[in-house]
Amino acid sequence: MDRGDSRTRFANVVIPHLDDAYSLARWVTGNRADAEDVVQEACLRALRGIGGFSGGNRRAWVLTIVRNAAYDWLRKNRSPAVVHMDDLKAVERMRIADDATSGPDNPEAALIARADEAKLDAAILSLPTVFRETLVLRDVQGLDYREIAAITDVPIGTVMSRLARARRKVIEMLGVDK
Repeated sequence: MDRGDSRTRFANVVIPHLDDAYSLARWVTGNRADAEDVVQEACLRALRGIGGFSGGNRRAWVLTIVRNAAYDWLRKNRSPAVVHMDDLKAVERMRIADDATSGPDNPEAALIARADEAKLDAAILSLPTVFRETLVLRDVQGLDYREIAAITDVPIGTVMSRLARARRKVIEMLGVDK
């Protein structure tokens, strides 16, 4: 495959999924700047490996590369015991900007919703990485169990178990009645 074909294929396969890639990387790393580094590395890997992409689910292929890049980045840059939650203010600023553009009818309701979202984000970010990524891939990215199993390289039963445990932990942290 020549260089022009690779770039065209990269543009068709990878570029449409950059928002999802960034979202996954942000959730796995817990930090905006680190997520940008991960996505950049993932894009380089995808460009180098685009010739080996045999078709199929483009989004799952891209997110698998992002996940692997994120875990490589975490192993290289963080102690496994460290849980970063330092980007919650940036998440909150993004949500405020999103809310401003959507024009909520009730400012009090919008404020309560933002506070609830910040609590939810904090609860998700405090989950162990394997549970957090499974929850994000399913409930944020909307992937099905089979796609998540392929991305994370675990059986579907493990995906289901991790998702149930992640949801249960989030509910416990938020103090939501079952």
